[in-house]
Amino acid sequence: MCGILAVLGCSDDSQAKRVRHRGPDWSGLYQHGDCFLAHQRLAIIDPASGDQPLYNEDKSIVVTVNGEIYNHEELRSRLPNHKFRTGSDCDVIAHLYEEYGENFVDMLDGMFSFVLLDTRDNSFIVARDAIGITSLYIGWSLDGSVWISSELKGLNDDCEHFESFPPGHLYSSKEGALKRWYNPTWFSETIPSGPYDPLVLRRAFEAAVIKRLMTDVPFGVLLSGGLDSSLVASITARHLAGTKAAKQWGAQLHSFCVGLEGSPDLKAGKEVADYLGTVHHEFHFTVQDGIDAIEDVIYHIETYDVTTIRASTPMFLMSRKIKSLGVKMVISGEGSDEIFGGYLYFHKAPNKEEFHRETCRKIKALHMYDCLRANKSTSAWGLEARVPFLDKDFINVAMDIDPEFKMIKKDQGRIEKWVLRKAFDDEEKPYLPKHILYRQKEQFSDGVGYSWIDGLKAHAELHVTDKMMLNAERIFPHNTPYTKEAYYYRMIFERFFPQNSARNTVPGGPSVACSTATAVAWDAEWSKNLDPSGRAILEVHQQAYDKQGAPVTSGIPEIIDNVPQMKASTVGLAIHS
Repeated sequence: MCGILAVLGCSDDSQAKRVRHRGPDWSGLYQHGDCFLAHQRLAIIDPASGDQPLYNEDKSIVVTVNGEIYNHEELRSRLPNHKFRTGSDCDVIAHLYEEYGENFVDMLDGMFSFVLLDTRDNSFIVARDAIGITSLYIGWSLDGSVWISSELKGLNDDCEHFESFPPGHLYSSKEGALKRWYNPTWFSETIPSGPYDPLVLRRAFEAAVIKRLMTDVPFGVLLSGGLDSSLVASITARHLAGTKAAKQWGAQLHSFCVGLEGSPDLKAGKEVADYLGTVHHEFHFTVQDGIDAIEDVIYHIETYDVTTIRASTPMFLMSRKIKSLGVKMVISGEGSDEIFGGYLYFHKAPNKEEFHRETCRKIKALHMYDCLRANKSTSAWGLEARVPFLDKDFINVAMDIDPEFKMIKKDQGRIEKWVLRKAFDDEEKPYLPKHILYRQKEQFSDGVGYSWIDGLKAHAELHVTDKMMLNAERIFPHNTPYTKEAYYYRMIFERFFPQNSARNTVPGGPSVACSTATAVAWDAEWSKNLDPSGRAILEVHQQAYDKQGAPVTSGIPEIIDNVPQMKASTVGLAIHS
């Protein structure tokens, strides 16, 4: 991931340093009149010559880009009359604009946010990838300038109003408005009736992973031992040999996992790593390590959403360790649960129509949750995360399947994400051990260790009083926090980002086990235990809370007693070969 800041119609570019952490390899700046384009580069493709901004032949078109264009070689072949200055995958954007005008964005296969300035008429366009894998914000200042930034902190102090730039959209200065460029069939939430072909689904996902092996720097995979990350690791390990990356950096895959000592993810991750033969790096953290990082996490992730902060903290700690090993890119498993209905609350979907509509709602909201977490947790340390489940072609294949096949039916042996598990259940050449392939879904914030969430709740109890909660609706009328943990995060967020526009960029509403507010109505009991943890799904999760909302395996009172005595410690590192 890189960092971009564009100020169009102003005399100031000084805020670029606020996103410098995203791109430690190079700082680029371009000025044309009162337009500034600044770029902080994390060099993944063509590190030697791909510095930004990028230009067309006569430098009349200027582009600053955050992301990766996986089909750049094919796009170059469509532009035989154009001369490219670098080997960067993003170099095609200026030339595509010359050839096709504003209508080229759907030709890009990748994750991206970019600002393109046409100096011939001082017009500009801004675009964000289909799902919102890369982060992007747009703001307007009182002096009439338009600001674009990869993060809130690049513009929040300078704009009168700002908001999240919507995924799959393009902003044109000529029209002064946003328009959607990404219009897949599933977006309308029409119920599909396509057949389920396990081999078609398997090949589509393998293709999505393989195209993300495009890199000129050391990389690895995030491996929690859950289904999604394990499939990513398995496919990567199978296809790494013979790639350009393998020739440069070796054919043995590196894998990374984080968790509290003895956590479910650490155990499962090591087992999968041993099965695949990866060089496995296991990072340990304590509850206190995580608590000590909360303020930094909220500053970098730019949210007060409870489940996002819970999951971002271990990922934030792990990313720092990964970067210290010289790795600059990782492949991760985000997006599968949204596409296939993998969250445990999908067990209660009343019918296939509601099941499908909920998956559509979840995919549309990914940019506010898991994409935001994966992008900013890693970018905080100059690390890039790639997510093959959110490949455009793969989503089209997966979302065209009749949702009847995705429905969870225990009497037929169909657990969550059954269609994906079945697609990779190969007896002749197994991708994974059977019990891993059919391991129950663990949300990342649960899988790193159940005491992590319990410890966060206990810590919030020490800092938020009952009296404070009585006034929560008056202090925070928008997205009012109804738990002490949520109130604690909100106080920290407001200190960093006090503007009304900032708090409006964060989603709200009731949720159980990461559901949308609409799906909460699927079970009357859920409204009594609105917790985003998967353990809130009683009678489904194997380590569920009891009906009073307490975890069945550990109690919060004991944790509260221990919190004052916890000592801050260095995150442990164990490397397994």
